[in-house]
Amino acid sequence: MSGVESGVVPGDSVGLSSRSLWLLRSAGFVSNFDRFCITPMLVVIADRLGVGMASAVMAASVYFLCYGLMQPVWGLSSDRLGRVAVMRMSLLAGALSSLLSVVAPNLAVLIVARAVAGACFAACVPASLSYVGDVVPAAVRQRPLSDLMTAFSLGTALGTVVAGALANYLSWRVVFVLPGVIAAYLTWALRNLAEPQRVSSGSLLAPFRLVLGSRWMWCVMALALVEGAVLLGFLTYLAPALQARGVPTAVAGAASALYGAGAMGCAQLVKKLVGRWSPAMLILAGGVQAAAAYAVAALSQSLPALALTALLLGGSWSFMHTTLQSWATVVVPAARATSVAMFGVSLYGGSALASSLTASAAATHHYSQLFLIAAVLMFPLTCAAVVGRARYR
Repeated sequence: MSGVESGVVPGDSVGLSSRSLWLLRSAGFVSNFDRFCITPMLVVIADRLGVGMASAVMAASVYFLCYGLMQPVWGLSSDRLGRVAVMRMSLLAGALSSLLSVVAPNLAVLIVARAVAGACFAACVPASLSYVGDVVPAAVRQRPLSDLMTAFSLGTALGTVVAGALANYLSWRVVFVLPGVIAAYLTWALRNLAEPQRVSSGSLLAPFRLVLGSRWMWCVMALALVEGAVLLGFLTYLAPALQARGVPTAVAGAASALYGAGAMGCAQLVKKLVGRWSPAMLILAGGVQAAAAYAVAALSQSLPALALTALLLGGSWSFMHTTLQSWATVVVPAARATSVAMFGVSLYGGSALASSLTASAAATHHYSQLFLIAAVLMFPLTCAAVVGRARYR
């Protein structure tokens, strides 16, 4: 990607210091920590607030929905206001919404707080990725991007482990203190991070016209919608399924955290396979892993079975999702940031939709049926993604 394509004035790109990379990794880490910490706590929250499981799931569903819907808003804002400015603004608001989650007196307030948190923390990951794209030359960009992805996966893993342990031994409210404090600190720490120079992107809505005018982009967004529903929406029920069998919250959270471990481990393998395997083959490998994962979960919700499911789903995320996301960056080169933003809208919109539609079944502990549905959905998703990517030129 040239300097002009990435929105940086040619010749003004600078290297990325270790401290700058650490700050960007931390911003993405806290975003993923906050996004995944609620999953292992749904049963506990429902019990403590005296509400049904279906109602408690709404706290997770609205988070994913707002997270997805705000992607294009933050993308446009970062192009206009700057990557660092947007990260600091969103982190400050995210810190306040996390602290509101701590003191929420009832489920209604918690849902509002989580919706605002999702909308705010949605800025961190795309802004940090864009920052690296702005300041690091394409020839050496893969290294810092891999570091960012590792930090994101670590946030996912620790979010589920720490949340499960704290909710089980202390209180679910304590969990939300952590991202709130980290986000507040990063708001201050990012003040000295240099803002990359940008060129005017022209008309505000021009990128949307380009993206929405591409038939291939509509194909990618449709795949992202289903992928979000299957890989993220049904993932929400791993911890609750274990808790329904009497597994302690801390242990259920630790088992779910293997998703992040699987993603981190397979990310290194995918890095080596890129260039040796075609994108279609990478997608196929990810789809097979996810189908196998949900088939195992449908057959048994024992601790070993769902631990294996979490590992396989993490691997699927590294193989399938990263390949689809990479595809989204090349379909409309003139509107790359907006393409990625709309990919995110579809992905997290699908996740929220799946969580909402399946909440009633989860409330009655029909987890075998839910995981079976996910396994079946993986077949048309994988076939469509493989064929589409193979035909794309």
